[in-house]
Amino acid sequence: MQNLIQRHPLFIIVLAQLCGTSLWFSINGAGLALIQDIGLSESDLGWLTLTVQVGFITGTLIIATTGLADKLPANHIFAISCLVGAMANASFVLVAAYQPYALLLRFLTGLCLAGIYPLGMKLVIGWIPNYVGSALAWLVGMLTMGTALPHLLRGATLGFPWEWTILSASGLALLGGTAIFILGDGPHLPPSSGKAKLRDGFAAIRERRLRAVAFGYFGHSWELYALWTLIPFMVTREIMRLDAQSYSVPLMSFAIVALGLLGCIGGGALSRRIGSLAVARLALASSGLICLIYPLVAFWPPEVMLLLLAIWGVTVIADSPQLSALIAETAPKERVGSILAIINSIGFALTIPSIALTTTLWHSQGVWVAWWLLPGPVLGLWAMHKLRRQE
Repeated sequence: MQNLIQRHPLFIIVLAQLCGTSLWFSINGAGLALIQDIGLSESDLGWLTLTVQVGFITGTLIIATTGLADKLPANHIFAISCLVGAMANASFVLVAAYQPYALLLRFLTGLCLAGIYPLGMKLVIGWIPNYVGSALAWLVGMLTMGTALPHLLRGATLGFPWEWTILSASGLALLGGTAIFILGDGPHLPPSSGKAKLRDGFAAIRERRLRAVAFGYFGHSWELYALWTLIPFMVTREIMRLDAQSYSVPLMSFAIVALGLLGCIGGGALSRRIGSLAVARLALASSGLICLIYPLVAFWPPEVMLLLLAIWGVTVIADSPQLSALIAETAPKERVGSILAIINSIGFALTIPSIALTTTLWHSQGVWVAWWLLPGPVLGLWAMHKLRRQE
């Protein structure tokens, strides 16, 4: 069994990433049902999402400061994280109406995701050292699909209680963790040269090229997760204008977020021709332009607005694997796991104010909250412009 799985490591890793990261937005997939059945508000859903981000940041900091990402087998960390994350996610159905306990379980879920996403990147680097940009494109594409998957699960189980969506995500996470445990660790990374220290990771980021890439990633992070959180609200607005059935919302939300897979794969293929830096800059510019014009054209027909959201879904994530590839190429190989964890931690810390700001203001500002996302692409493009000048 293990030999069979190891013949196709990229397929196994990206499939496990899809399953494991379905935990991330499992609550958002059932969000409308939680609002109707339990009485949660849009702001409550925002806080549940924020708590996952805080847990993820905490987990990446633990990984970075202890050196776990470079000291223990990545497949063991990935598998254990899937197991504990699945249990925490499933337990949410018991305490959904009790906010303190619900927030605690979402924090624990985020903590476990820190052992899934960054370690998935390390597994890709360890198994497929060539064409890292295109390989990571598949990985981040599956992160995107994993983010979208709860919306599909909800759309497929509308006749059932909302608990089915969350429990299904936990089941998928268990499958992903088992597959990675069987796969094993990659053979192409050197062993760690000792205990990783947080200051060593920040010292590496102070290197000019790595710092420029990191700031591009930070700008990307500000926009990405806030947009993914807002997608169901934006889709609901257009579905109401169409006078369509509300069951269309989760399926349409899934489609818009899942289209990011095409952006990742297309960007990965394009990176072989023009390079990861050029693809990252193109994606940042495209999503930033949509971010700018979206509120200005909100009077357009709802069909056109849904198409615009679909294009946004493609472009907003296409830069992520290329930025990660640039980080992996630039970072010292013996510290790549810890440096990826540190940069992920800072990037996801920036998602907290962006998600809090946009979900809180959505009720009063509506489509105009999109402009609060604009600083992200602007910062990313500024950093990428500086990097291009350096090269």
